[in-house]
Amino acid sequence: MGKYFGTDGFRGEANVGLTADHAHKVGRFLGWYFGELKRRAGSDEPARIVIGKDTRRSSYMFEYALVGGLTASGADAYLLHVTTTPSVAYITKIDDFDCGIMISASHNPYYDNGIKLINGSGEKMDEQTISLIENYIDGSVTVFGETLSELPYAKREAIGRTVDYVSGRNRYIGYLISLGIYSFRGVKVGLDCANGSSWNIAKSVFDALGAKTYLIGAEPDGLNINNGVGSTHIENLQKLVVEKELDVGFAYDGDADRCLCVDEKGNVITGDHILYIYGKYMRERGKLLNNTVVTTVMSNFGLYKAFDEEGIGYVKTAVGDKYVYEYMQKNGCRLGGEQSGHIIFTKYASTGDGILTSLKMMEVMLAKKKKMSELCEGLVIYPQILKNVRVKDKAAAQADPDVAAAVKAETDRLGSQGRILVRESGTEPLIRVMAEAETETLCRECVDRIVDVIVKKGHAAE
Repeated sequence: MGKYFGTDGFRGEANVGLTADHAHKVGRFLGWYFGELKRRAGSDEPARIVIGKDTRRSSYMFEYALVGGLTASGADAYLLHVTTTPSVAYITKIDDFDCGIMISASHNPYYDNGIKLINGSGEKMDEQTISLIENYIDGSVTVFGETLSELPYAKREAIGRTVDYVSGRNRYIGYLISLGIYSFRGVKVGLDCANGSSWNIAKSVFDALGAKTYLIGAEPDGLNINNGVGSTHIENLQKLVVEKELDVGFAYDGDADRCLCVDEKGNVITGDHILYIYGKYMRERGKLLNNTVVTTVMSNFGLYKAFDEEGIGYVKTAVGDKYVYEYMQKNGCRLGGEQSGHIIFTKYASTGDGILTSLKMMEVMLAKKKKMSELCEGLVIYPQILKNVRVKDKAAAQADPDVAAAVKAETDRLGSQGRILVRESGTEPLIRVMAEAETETLCRECVDRIVDVIVKKGHAAE
């Protein structure tokens, strides 16, 4: 991770940690850099960069700041307007854009925002390019053999233009509809759009496929994204499914790159459940390449026990859909994701896609003629306790021999009936201590003993 960009883009409170000036500089660099790459390849065409945004009030400010920077550097900016992160990735790839930009802070509250960068293949931007952007933001960048404190401005006919590209978003909607191989007619579906990016997309897709849809979280006002709705507040969708006697419900986050489900009984279906359901479905049809599902270290212990019983292989990556996708690409895997609902189907998308995930869950239900609760049979999710400890120095706390000894002692205590995970937060000065075991009481005891050692050794911040 860099100084400004983490595993999921440049994120911070709008005009505090992430300012309009930052966005302008990101646009200035991307417009100039990709234009220069074209010129060096013998093309006189301007860079073409596509932009999407979520429903936060500040997203418009950042959109205009980015466009100002891009066009000042000679690039053409194509605007998808309010749309999802996966739609930006899809359009960037199929329409041969030099790169894509998504303005969103995902599941964060409305006052935060972020800038996610996508390369021409529809994947997350490479670290080398991000490092160049960060250097430019800080005042000096060395690129193409030169050290530059300022970038040249485009002049006259070379100044970039802005293009309304809502047709791209509509084409993405058409693509999703094309993936629905079964009619949804007769199925009652609840959709929680988090007052975010999916609010005017998800219903269109489900309606086109014939579902009877019930919506919540579809009245964005710029200040209510993720506020009591969406995948981080799934209790409202649970209530809707039970009260309306729906067959299934799907909840998205602010930029709709993840999805959690609710079964017909009102139970939450996490990303681990989704990996289990679709992993079995793929294996049964001979589609699970390498017989491997890619997870992160945060997936539940119960998922791995269920995979073992089904004879399905798995690997664990670091936390972050970026790392899941990298492993999948290098090793030819077709299914991977996170407990939080970032699910990647590499045959259909290059990033997590919440609406696509919900369509795939519908496909399994209809193909197997089973309710969502029935598809989860065989998977027992273990109780999990997670405590975040604010520390002075993450690395020092992790490296402390007494902390390591406490972790080993609790790991040995659980044996094959649970697990301990202690890791550093990627974005905050926190050590995350997690335990999974057969009972919540046992989890809590293990976590508390490790946290006590961290505190007693003086690592906890005041």
